[in-house]
Amino acid sequence: MSIEPKPQAEPTGNGDESTTTVVLAFAANALIAGAKTAAAIVTGSASMVAEATHSWADTGNEVLLLIANRRSKRVPDQQQPLGYGREAYIWSMFAALGLFALGAGVSITHGIQELFHSEPASDFGVAYAVLGVSFILEGISFRQAYKQLRNEASAVNRDVMAQALNTSDPTTRAVFAEDAAALIGLVIAFVGVLLHQITGSPIPDALGSIFVGILLGVIAIILIDRNRRFLVGEEASPTLRAAAVEALTQLPEINRITFLRMEYLGPRQVYLVASVDLVGDYAESRVAHTLRELERSLEQSPRVVRAILTLSTPEEPSITV
Repeated sequence: MSIEPKPQAEPTGNGDESTTTVVLAFAANALIAGAKTAAAIVTGSASMVAEATHSWADTGNEVLLLIANRRSKRVPDQQQPLGYGREAYIWSMFAALGLFALGAGVSITHGIQELFHSEPASDFGVAYAVLGVSFILEGISFRQAYKQLRNEASAVNRDVMAQALNTSDPTTRAVFAEDAAALIGLVIAFVGVLLHQITGSPIPDALGSIFVGILLGVIAIILIDRNRRFLVGEEASPTLRAAAVEALTQLPEINRITFLRMEYLGPRQVYLVASVDLVGDYAESRVAHTLRELERSLEQSPRVVRAILTLSTPEEPSITV
């Protein structure tokens, strides 16, 4: 039995596309971080220091996101009968905290220091060249994350931003958010360096570093909050719940449903608990066997890690689609 709605509440899959998205982001950020570091040393630009810090933070984050993908795919065992899916949110939380502490903290601190102890930058052409190449590489990584989210969003009639915020896949959300922040940060850095060159004052450059840090802080807080919500127990979307109710009520053994709880256990994985009223009035032993068979049928769905069914009481109101 499938509980996949039409349209789907969230596309199923084994996460291979998410892994590709993270690997591409890691490769792009590692190259960019090295180039920005060299440019920061050569030019002495505060904005380039902030951008280099940002890219190194992103590179480290991609490693954590790869760990998140790998560990969350482990199959359930006796120690973890509900699986390891929530590890994706734990490691993604670490990545978001790293972005906040390293990316935002260092950028803001360095920018403030430059305001009070600033030195003129030089070799602006190097900075422009590195920013241009970085924008292209970040754009390639962002395009992959955007493409994945766009395909998922079209399946559920959402826009891309709504899908980025609501998807149960934290790694794709993190890459999308970090790459978007990186592209905006590159524009901020370019403006800071340009104003530094035009005015001869390092203050716009220092302010650019602070603005980049603030941007990273906002993105990090959003990512931390989304991972927190999934860790404490995020309920499945109304579309997926409606699909589950429809699928359950279509089963010949079930007359009606009075309670349904679907909670995410990991990317595209849910824990389903329902109270049902079975057709007929059979002996307790037969009812128990029927419930266990229905649970196993539900768990055949790639989305359901574990299903628990209990009996409804006659006075409980029914759930409708």
